[in-house]
Amino acid sequence: MLIGLTGGIGSGKTTIANALRERGYEVYDTDSAAKRLVMTSPVRQAIENLLGEDVYDGDRYISSKVAQRVFANAGLLQQLNDIIHPVVRQDLKQTAQEHNKGLLFVESAILYESGFDLECDYIIAVIAPKPLRIARTMARDNKTEEQVKSRIKAQMSNCQLRHRADYVVENNGKMTVTQLVDKLMRHLRKKNFITQ
Repeated sequence: MLIGLTGGIGSGKTTIANALRERGYEVYDTDSAAKRLVMTSPVRQAIENLLGEDVYDGDRYISSKVAQRVFANAGLLQQLNDIIHPVVRQDLKQTAQEHNKGLLFVESAILYESGFDLECDYIIAVIAPKPLRIARTMARDNKTEEQVKSRIKAQMSNCQLRHRADYVVENNGKMTVTQLVDKLMRHLRKKNFITQ
């Protein structure tokens, strides 16, 4: 059983994912997988062909340099995604096959945009009010308000996520992370996705 966990920047998706890990659940993080896979030979070569060899510094992928180039150019971003998403999706499939504990969470900010949702049996969206997302991201990433707003604008809206997800975690600051995850666990038990 694959359960997708998605949410925009500053929503608290990763905080929820970490809380699930602390409870002993396996979480496949598509961002971490992508960072690992961009260093593999065929993927690296394709990215260098697209963006230039200077986006790598020896054995380091310079994501800030990549972001500068692709976020200002939708066509270039799509080409980069067309390189990375298929290999992450294949890695996810392989991980799911090797995973025999029954339940695997798939954390991805771009679950729908990347097509990873098609691999999932059930999808949870973490949403939060825009002002709270902006404040959280500015504090965490040392970004300006305009930079954060630009990232939010490029992602699916709370309304879209609410409409498409099977379950929504409202991370608006009214409940602690523990309370949110307890509520999520009760929901998943009711659905018979988990037993303990």
